[in-house]
Amino acid sequence: MNFKEKLALLPNEPGCYLMKNEDEEVIYVGKAKNLKNRVKSYFTGAHNEKTTRLVLEIRDFSYVLTNSERESLILESNLIKQYLPKYNIRLMDDKTYPYIELTKESHPRLQVVRKKNAKGKIFGPFTNVYAARETTRLLNRLYPLRKCETMPKKACLYYHIGQCLAPCINDHVDYQDTIQQITNFLKGDTKEVMNRLESEMLQASVEMQYEKAAEFRDMISHIDTTIEKQIINSNDFKDRDAISYAFNKDDISLQILVVRKGKMVDPHQIVFAYVGEVMDAILSYLQQFYEQFMPDELLFSDRFKLEDIEPFFGKKASIPQKGDKKKLADLSSKNADYDLEHHFMLYRHKDEQKQKALDELGKLIHHPVRHIEIFDNAQLFGTAPISALVVYRDNDFERKSYRKYHLKTTTNDDYQAMKEVTYRRYQKMLMENLDVPDLILVDGGKGQLHAAQEILTSLNLDIKIAGLKKNNRHLLEALVFEDEVIPLLKQSELYKFLLKMSEEVHRFAIDFHRSTRNKLAVSSPLDEISGIGDKRKKALLGHFTSIDAIKNASEEELISLGIPKTVILEIREVLK
Repeated sequence: MNFKEKLALLPNEPGCYLMKNEDEEVIYVGKAKNLKNRVKSYFTGAHNEKTTRLVLEIRDFSYVLTNSERESLILESNLIKQYLPKYNIRLMDDKTYPYIELTKESHPRLQVVRKKNAKGKIFGPFTNVYAARETTRLLNRLYPLRKCETMPKKACLYYHIGQCLAPCINDHVDYQDTIQQITNFLKGDTKEVMNRLESEMLQASVEMQYEKAAEFRDMISHIDTTIEKQIINSNDFKDRDAISYAFNKDDISLQILVVRKGKMVDPHQIVFAYVGEVMDAILSYLQQFYEQFMPDELLFSDRFKLEDIEPFFGKKASIPQKGDKKKLADLSSKNADYDLEHHFMLYRHKDEQKQKALDELGKLIHHPVRHIEIFDNAQLFGTAPISALVVYRDNDFERKSYRKYHLKTTTNDDYQAMKEVTYRRYQKMLMENLDVPDLILVDGGKGQLHAAQEILTSLNLDIKIAGLKKNNRHLLEALVFEDEVIPLLKQSELYKFLLKMSEEVHRFAIDFHRSTRNKLAVSSPLDEISGIGDKRKKALLGHFTSIDAIKNASEEELISLGIPKTVILEIREVLK
């Protein structure tokens, strides 16, 4: 994962980010007013011990855009409870953001609660606890609801100052109009109250009652903070998904915002290649996705058509035209657009880097480069000598063309190994009329190059060849071409490209050499005898204690193990 490239494409917008380890496990969830600045900060500068440990484990990250910082606060809480990341300490218990509750009592009260305790009509959540409490205090001043937690036996001060209808002494009190006004207010219809407060603030200012004016100003600010709209959590406790997509000629970005029990708990994000019709590919994916579980509602963005989705998802599918559901579907579209754009830019950027390196390499060898073959040799103190070939063609490694060679003419002579593998590879290429590479790269310096060049000349092949020269710590430092050692700058795209070539062929060679050594470690002289397969070999080694015991065994004893006479004769010949 190249963080530098991915970080450069992060948006300057609010949202939540999810840090992941090498097992794709979410290890940290955070929120940000500006995703780019916040996420970049993890990979620059010094950090405390906890953050340093976190950064060392990060192998990838993803993010979800929100419409506001407030939404990111609430989504962060939901995601932490969903994933329980090991580096998150706060918000992992049962604590939640506060709600304002209008109690379900014959004489209702208005109070700030945690959702788990609420039994009445609730509004929220609210990320600013103080603003929520101040807004509740204001509403209790404006509307004559019951204030006392326990009903008193006589009218209290609130009745006398007009803030309570005194249900303690009045049997029949009608709260319907008051409840409706409070409900409208907490759902966002604050115009009447705000106008009233602004008028009183201006009046207090004209009368030079500045402390009173400041109090009204603070009330207005608290209302703005409390009533700020968010769509991450809803109060209907339903399971619903918001679905949208974006596409180009190669890929589809599909975004599913997963809401469970009224809370957005998981963003499902995927970018995949498609062939054929876009909608066919999307619907095929969604059918598989919802095979095991279908939520109460599927909110599709207006990029879908109802006639396309209803045959698959029935009445659960809808395309909302207004309200919070429409905003949620639009948010999924916003995330899908970002995912597709940045996926495309990230891989386009990588292709451009590869092409820049290939162009630079082409200038050095005076020949355009599209097809490269890379060789590496391996042996351990003369045992299991092998060569490995890796092929790079059309901007990617062509793994189906990789080849392995057991060397037959040498055990520990690297130059002879280079001659043998070069001859075997390109003599066969001539015989089978295969494509000739634009460039051959060998792991080594001038000696290996001269050895390979000698074979190419004898085969009348004119192929450019260069060496990947390592330093005494076995790190790539230069390219050797036509007896010239060309130093490589570690910051250059050419160095990064050639390093990737070197690492890939080394990985392939080491894997092959290890498997060869393992086979040799369990080999036996019996392997050289035709007619002795795994079954007969196990029977012989299970019955006799050594190879000498097999060599000295009687014919009758060998026959009793199911060994034919013709094979017994060969055993005698090979083991004598």
